[in-house]
Amino acid sequence: MPAVEELAEGVVEALEAFERARRDYFPGIVPRLREAFAPVIDRLKESGATHRSLSADPPGGIGRTLLRAADLCCEALRLSVEADWMEQSLVDFRKAGRRICRVQERLYPLCPVLPPINRFFLEEKVRDRAETFIRDDGAASSPAGLVHLGLDEDPYARGGLSLYIPEYDDGSRPLPLVVALHGGFGHGRDFIWTWLREARSRCFIVAAPCSRGPTWTITGHDFDALLLQEVLETLCRGWNVDRKRILITGLSDGGTYALVRAVDEVSPFSAYAVVSGILPPFDLRHVKGRRIYWVHGAKDWMFPLRRAKTGEKELAATGADVTLKIVPDLYHAYPREQNDGMLAWFDPALAL
Repeated sequence: MPAVEELAEGVVEALEAFERARRDYFPGIVPRLREAFAPVIDRLKESGATHRSLSADPPGGIGRTLLRAADLCCEALRLSVEADWMEQSLVDFRKAGRRICRVQERLYPLCPVLPPINRFFLEEKVRDRAETFIRDDGAASSPAGLVHLGLDEDPYARGGLSLYIPEYDDGSRPLPLVVALHGGFGHGRDFIWTWLREARSRCFIVAAPCSRGPTWTITGHDFDALLLQEVLETLCRGWNVDRKRILITGLSDGGTYALVRAVDEVSPFSAYAVVSGILPPFDLRHVKGRRIYWVHGAKDWMFPLRRAKTGEKELAATGADVTLKIVPDLYHAYPREQNDGMLAWFDPALAL
């Protein structure tokens, strides 16, 4: 078991390195990442080589799973720093991020047997009691943990849904719901990892749907409005959702689309959280009283900060209860550390 835990710790180190890079990402960061990733790759390769005997495990065994996770992490870290020119580096970093998400899918089922993995999928403030978050087999009355709907034949089908339901909850009380929308050309199967750690630590449900097209239908015929309606109906039918505590949030195009839903005349959402999005030029007559939390990077290179400031003024002028949180060192990326503030603003009961 020491060999398994040592390799698990190496994989976690690689995941954390990539997570920091994704938080700080901007075009031109590749040389810095190349320097930061090199020792992580070397240590992981050395650990994998040292523990190659774990490949004797049966298919699906812990040892083989960790070795494959280590290989995928090395691939992802190398891929993300291969190209120096902007267009290719953006494409490569997106591909690397998808590999990292597949690593997390492989590792998450190992939480009950590997403490380093269990701690990784929890927020730092609760890691000292990580064992209390392991599933009690008799606890959940409905399917729990990581659940994918509509993705059986094609793991990246458009219009599918990925869910996280806390395993240790017995379903007797209604839980808050966070509907998390991916950015342009993203997928809910990947974006759910942006919120799973917080949902597991604080006991709420996360739904990460995938847009029907390459991105959310902000202009033209709104194909995704019905998709969100179906998502809510599925969740409320299958799990104990607190309909008075539903937050819709998203990154970039996903954040912009959350604002599209904020201008609806009737809305099932209790609050709206935007990350690096923009306010579309829609009729704002119904936004009065809507609670909106807007996180934007001062260094955003895709949607400059002035657009967020203008959007905040327009929303406030029409009666929205809007809070703009400017993150000084943030580019056009997801600031995972801001989830805490969003959750405390949305529902003080979810604050750690």
